[in-house]
Amino acid sequence: MPQWRAPTKGEHRWRAVAVVVATVALQLLLPNELVIRPWWLLPAVTGLLVIALLIVNPGRVSKRSPLDRTIALCIVAVVSVANAASAVQLVDGIIGGSIADRPGSVLASAGIVYWSNIVAFSLWYWEFDRGGPGRRATGDSRFPDFLFPQMTSPEFTSRNWRPTYPDYLYLSFTNSTAFSPTDVMPLRPWAKMTMMLQSAISLVIALLVIAWAVGSLKS
Repeated sequence: MPQWRAPTKGEHRWRAVAVVVATVALQLLLPNELVIRPWWLLPAVTGLLVIALLIVNPGRVSKRSPLDRTIALCIVAVVSVANAASAVQLVDGIIGGSIADRPGSVLASAGIVYWSNIVAFSLWYWEFDRGGPGRRATGDSRFPDFLFPQMTSPEFTSRNWRPTYPDYLYLSFTNSTAFSPTDVMPLRPWAKMTMMLQSAISLVIALLVIAWAVGSLKS
């Protein structure tokens, strides 16, 4: 059995929770045109779900718990919906001109939406690779959905290495910035399609902002 498949104590959830909370806080800075109204609804729902998750399991994700996983997936869904809505409104705002005349808003909003997109997809990868952090901790899942370099070159890492949330955040970041896989390869069809969708969203945002910037310089 590969070392990365061996059962572990599980990873702490606080890193993923901290990133989610920080991202929701950033989304509060978006202009009113780019958020679902009322503006406080999705942040409030996310906050309540995070509190519920920490009450159910404040420590390590050491086993597969239906309630734990349901709450976690609800958080991922809310973050994804909020980001999708902001991305659509950003595209509409740039094309339609509702925010195009405010350079600061365009650049700041694009940065927040871009980062939120990275976080949303990192959570999907983290929650679904080999059945999620709970199943990875128990070693129940045999085949990986993503192939990390440490899996093929174990001599370059410690024996206790397992993919944790920062690894999936890095995967999401590099996929968004390179518009393609880098050192982590998707193996399952869902992983490939999800990475393709993320790259497409990032590419659209980047191209629109670049086109807006070029147009602003010419005007």
